[in-house]
Amino acid sequence: MRGHGEKGRGRMGRRERETVARGARLYEAARAVVDDHRRAVDAVRAALRPIHDEAAEQALAAIPVARLKEVTEGRLRLGEVERSGLCSVGQVLDAGSYRLRQIPGVGQRTADQVVAAARQISDAVRETVAVHIDVDRPEPRTTALVLALHVLVEAGPDAQRALDAAVVLAERLGPPLVEAGPVAGRLRMLLAGQAGRERALAAVAEVRALTEEAAQGGAPELLAQASVDLLRGPSTEVAAWVDFELRSAEYYSLLAEISGRSPDAAAAEGLLPDEVAERVRGQLLDDTHRRVSLRGYQSFGARFALAQRRVILGDEMGLGKTIQAIAALSHLAAEGQSHFMVVCPAGVLINWTREIEARSTLRVMCLHGPDRQEAFADWKGRGGVAVTTFDALRGFPTPGGGEIGMLVVDEAHYVKNPLTRRARAVTDWAGRCDRVLFMTGTPMENRVGEFRSLVQILRPDLSDAVGDRDGVAGSQAFRKAVAPVYLRRNQQDVLTELPALQHTDEWEELSPSDEVAYREAVRSGNFMAMRRAAYAHPERSAKLDRLREIVEDAAENGLKVVVFSTFRDVLAVVKDSLDAAPGTGGGRVFGPLSGSVPPARRQQVVDEFAAAPGHAVLVAQIEAAGVGLNMQAASVVIICEPQVKPTIENQAVARAHRMGQVRPVRVHRLLATRGVDERLVRMLKNKSRLFDAYARRSTVAESTPDAVDVSDVAMARQIVEEEQARLGTIRGRS
Repeated sequence: MRGHGEKGRGRMGRRERETVARGARLYEAARAVVDDHRRAVDAVRAALRPIHDEAAEQALAAIPVARLKEVTEGRLRLGEVERSGLCSVGQVLDAGSYRLRQIPGVGQRTADQVVAAARQISDAVRETVAVHIDVDRPEPRTTALVLALHVLVEAGPDAQRALDAAVVLAERLGPPLVEAGPVAGRLRMLLAGQAGRERALAAVAEVRALTEEAAQGGAPELLAQASVDLLRGPSTEVAAWVDFELRSAEYYSLLAEISGRSPDAAAAEGLLPDEVAERVRGQLLDDTHRRVSLRGYQSFGARFALAQRRVILGDEMGLGKTIQAIAALSHLAAEGQSHFMVVCPAGVLINWTREIEARSTLRVMCLHGPDRQEAFADWKGRGGVAVTTFDALRGFPTPGGGEIGMLVVDEAHYVKNPLTRRARAVTDWAGRCDRVLFMTGTPMENRVGEFRSLVQILRPDLSDAVGDRDGVAGSQAFRKAVAPVYLRRNQQDVLTELPALQHTDEWEELSPSDEVAYREAVRSGNFMAMRRAAYAHPERSAKLDRLREIVEDAAENGLKVVVFSTFRDVLAVVKDSLDAAPGTGGGRVFGPLSGSVPPARRQQVVDEFAAAPGHAVLVAQIEAAGVGLNMQAASVVIICEPQVKPTIENQAVARAHRMGQVRPVRVHRLLATRGVDERLVRMLKNKSRLFDAYARRSTVAESTPDAVDVSDVAMARQIVEEEQARLGTIRGRS
């Protein structure tokens, strides 16, 4: 009997030792992932340091000594320092207190104050200076940084999940593994005493539970793969640079996170009131069904949509509103929601389906075309994310309450007029959905009332707070009133890595032929003909000549160009001109893209344009291609005529200058002197001021009523009448 009992105790001892051994292997795997990730991050920091230091030194060298007065509120007297030849804050720091004291009239106290003020500015610069990686001029230091980042980018979101799991496992497994030490041998168990043996056995039970839980969750495989990914040898320099150009947004996102120089927290949270921001921060975000990492401001945006339930995400173009929506849908899917609906313009249907497939594991169904009713029935039965257009939505039965996990409406300003059929359809669906996300970078184009109509659909209880009095009170009162429902961030606040955006107004004198065409358009009172008169005689068009020069310059530098116009006949003229001119198009002119081109074909043309090696030109109608299609391949944008709404131009430019762009973007707006262009530019300044005050968080506090209420029709009539009076041709009327 005794031998049998000893055998049982032996088997029990082996089981316990095996449990502890499994736990120890899992613990070591977790610690290895933590160490491997730390080494990869340290490699990035080491590569970043000299580049960041040089960027900070260049910034300090450009800051004049006079700025030191601002830091000390004017208390410093810097005359002697400036006369000594020290012109910049950087030079003051290089000189130091000792050299400053050698300047006649500068004593110890002044020298110390000057250096202290310079260090204060230096600290601020080092905290905020952005590092830009120039893909066109790689050099050893930036190559080292791209290679170091490449390891983490290639490891992907799974590496972060593995790291999070590893940290938790190491913390939870470490203590019970120490407590379970005596089970390693009989003698140790005997020496541990009764209490020690009981603690050891309890610890073994805890280790067993932790290892079984980890195994069920796939942690061992996740950790093993992460270690392989993090220890993988470096790619070739060429491969890393190519990958950076394709996925620069992910590289820069990691760089901001690792460097600790993330965007200003308040700006990243849209300057929301504390009580709203705190609620959003407390909202969890499940990434089980998501295939991409989020930036901090994007995570906040997704959590805002979840926490506030019925909201407008009004981020400026290029900040990734789509991925924030997908992150919210993925979270809800992880919670058990099965059906989601995305409503968008036809031009972005393809983009939405692509993004959902690429960025998540969610099933996506396109409800468009002649088979949309069959597709709708399939979606109703099997679930997933349905993507449809405003017009198609009207043909589907309104869902019952609770059927839809979230309704997403892209380009929601399309439903700002409550009297339209599309607005009524969206309102009906929104009324049956507990969670609704409106997305628009341009919620207000002419008047605050348009924004109020969107709020009315989402939160009728708030719409009164967004009344006319808020327009009078100014932007601060407006933003406070809509904080529970509205989140907006701007590129300059949260995408510090975006290359420079340079706007140039190209003013041209009309040629004699242009002038004849323009006068005839004015005489007939045809506003649209006036706007495109500069292209009526292509062979003698001043604007077209300048356009060809810009394209030729881009061609010489191997840059891609997008040409935008409102008018299809202008696009046809541009395309013919570029096709015929040596050194401009060279047969590499894509388009024109217009509203008559099917959405799938539009996306295909953009893809072909992006894939074309070197220089190429894409000509596109601004309202057809300025929404939804991403054109980061282009670094030169030409706008053939000023637009009647400032937001149309902003949207078009943002198609190229957006997250993922790796080169500076130059925008050329072609304008004719003395005429409709000049008057449009001047009159649109009022519209821009209104938009800035309310949508872009400008410091402008108020806008005049006439700037708020002016309509496009009234503006066109006014311009026509003024031009007829100027030219003495009052024969026709528009």
